Amino acid sequence: MDDLERLADDIRDAETVVAFTGAGISQPSGVPTFRGDDGVWDKFDEGQFTYGRFQRNPEGFWADRIELQQVMFDGEYEPNAAHEALAAMGRDDNLEAILTQNTDGLHGEAATSVREERTDEPSILELHGNSQRVRCIDCGKRMEDDPIFERATNGELPPTCDCGGVYKPDVVLFGEQLPGAVIQRARSLAGESDVFLAIGSSLVVEPAASLPRLAASSGATVGIVNLESTPVDSSADVVVREDVTDVLPKIRDLVEK
Repeated sequence: MDDLERLADDIRDAETVVAFTGAGISQPSGVPTFRGDDGVWDKFDEGQFTYGRFQRNPEGFWADRIELQQVMFDGEYEPNAAHEALAAMGRDDNLEAILTQNTDGLHGEAATSVREERTDEPSILELHGNSQRVRCIDCGKRMEDDPIFERATNGELPPTCDCGGVYKPDVVLFGEQLPGAVIQRARSLAGESDVFLAIGSSLVVEPAASLPRLAASSGATVGIVNLESTPVDSSADVVVREDVTDVLPKIRDLVEK
């Protein structure tokens, strides 16, 4: 039995399967990564996008954020085969939750594309938020980002809510705490999981590194699918160094056999 067949058997027999995803699952869709070769932070100073700067100088922050948004999302990105395989596993009751570091919203789009009449769709926890939304820092109102970025591009710096509060991209900025309830839920799911899949993540930045270790310490089968080695490989039961868009559809097909 090879590694993928083993993972598929464990997924089929599991009560709780959790997937954790990083930038490597969205890169095949054309979404640029922040670090690495030709990463976004090679073009921009990440120090200009801190929560402290947003608080001190929201006008300057938004002026730079417009340019960053144009580089990050200058194309129409669509879910790829890996997103779609996870969404299908959720539809088929073989995946409890997707925990993602990504802010591109592609997991949600993939889930929508396979949605059927059901009440038990898998949870999607966006640990770092969603760059397709903005949130008012005063009243908490959330909106799609396009009309707000259009206002900002046309000179409204910073763009403000009807209540007078400043809109902020609905993502976790440098120096900003991750939402406590989301992190607690992610840790609970990792600890409850029978199978934990870490996909397309370097597993260096917290809480990424701690989640598969937590799952392993709780007795879960841990599988890592990533082109590069990670610091958590030694804690994993299965490590696959192949393209996520090849591996995830194979796993899904094997589970369905």
